[in-house]
This record gives sequence, structure tokens and C-alpha cells, in this order.
Amino acid sequence: MLKLALLFLVISIIAGIFGFTGISAGTAAIAKTLFFIAIVIFVVLLIIGLMAGKAIF
Repeated sequence: MLKLALLFLVISIIAGIFGFTGISAGTAAIAKTLFFIAIVIFVVLLIIGLMAGKAIF
């Protein structure tokens, strides 16, 4: 998921350099959304992992 966010960020930067502002804004929004989804998934899995670790010990 973070690879996709990075890909969309690079596409956004390249589109911005060439003057395609609409495409740049759209891909930047997609990149931001994917990044925050990845962060939420990471936090949820971290909490689940910490709870499972405490249950074992």
C-alpha cells in the first residue's frame, strides 16, 4: 500500500512539473489517502500484536 502511495506521489510531482495541475492534484489526493489508510492499518495491527504478545506471557 505504501508503494502505491509513493507511486502516486511521484506521478503527482511529475505531472506538476509538466503543468498538468488537475492530474497532479488528483494523484496527490490519492497518495495522501493511501498513506493514511496504510498508517491506520499499521496502528491496528500493532495494537493487535501487542495484545497477542501480552496474552502469551
